[in-house]
Amino acid sequence: MKIAMIGHKRIPSREGGVEIVVEELSTRLVKRGYQVDVYNRKGKNVQDKNADKENRKIKKYKGVNIITIPTINKKGLDALIYSFFASIRAVFGKYDILHYHAEGSCAMLWIPHLFRKKIVVTIHGLDWQRAKWGGFATKYIKFGEKLAAKYADEIIVLSKGIQKYFKDTYNRDTKFIPNGVNKPTLRQAKIIKEKYGLEKDSYILFLARIVPEKGLHYLIEAFKKTDTDKKLVIAGEASHTNDYLKKIKKSIKDDNRIIMTGFVQGIELQELYSNCLIYCLPSDVEGMPLSLLEAISYGCNCLVSDIEENKQITEEANVITFKKGNIGDLEEKLQKLLNNDNKNKVYANDEFFKVHNWDYIEEKIEKIYNIGEK
Repeated sequence: MKIAMIGHKRIPSREGGVEIVVEELSTRLVKRGYQVDVYNRKGKNVQDKNADKENRKIKKYKGVNIITIPTINKKGLDALIYSFFASIRAVFGKYDILHYHAEGSCAMLWIPHLFRKKIVVTIHGLDWQRAKWGGFATKYIKFGEKLAAKYADEIIVLSKGIQKYFKDTYNRDTKFIPNGVNKPTLRQAKIIKEKYGLEKDSYILFLARIVPEKGLHYLIEAFKKTDTDKKLVIAGEASHTNDYLKKIKKSIKDDNRIIMTGFVQGIELQELYSNCLIYCLPSDVEGMPLSLLEAISYGCNCLVSDIEENKQITEEANVITFKKGNIGDLEEKLQKLLNNDNKNKVYANDEFFKVHNWDYIEEKIEKIYNIGEK
């Protein structure tokens, strides 16, 4: 079977959850004997600035064929142009399945639908709710959502809340398949000690794209009110949100306890997870946050907003929640965790790793691909 993946930015990359999902899924499908073409988007890697030159050279990655689609470097339009040309090329690629990721790319589903292609869609979140979009972009993403509900042969969702949303809004049945996580490599604080002066259990970790819907501004305000000598480590980069990043930098300049690392990956990322006292994700909007799954796998103290997508994961582990957007509640819960040190440590059990196992997830998606095959 020949599969095309469309809708992410590029792999290999940790620019966002969509990219991680596409990489984990496509590389496993290749191992199972599938031919997988991944349609990367040409453009600047807003997270890892060092990856641009290297990624442009890649034609194959772990058996996956990389096809790079040109576009323009302009917020909103880059994704539209990419998904149009990727869809045009894919309909002539003799694929058995076109697998679209994220709602925005689904605005071009009418193209493969005209050619009677089998279409599978993964909805990673209700992207039109994200604060960085507005006006035309929001309407465009919502249009993609409607086309997915109308034309996709199968829709995969990452949370039960989004599954209910599609049923209530479009009377459309979907398949709930959560994101996965790899078993962690625990590391001592070496790189992070040399670069940032960080010791084990000496800091709170925020690890995400620096965009408004991740709620970093709530965390900074709450952290400033806590009585602690611990650090707050902000790991991540902006994603078409430079104005928001400027506001964040301005808000922390008077507090030397707050450290911004920029984009991290590899061993440095593993060290940050392995040694943090608290992992905090104060999001307003999520699909199924991979960084939270990773934090749980590392046994971190976890404090997250009580949105449905986070609560779904908190039911599986001892994760503490606060009221979304409520800085007072966040401050109170944060201070309790700081006072309690490691008494609320989360330890992922075998059932957690069974549910969020990439191999198991790939097998479920493979069954979806084979529905209706002769």
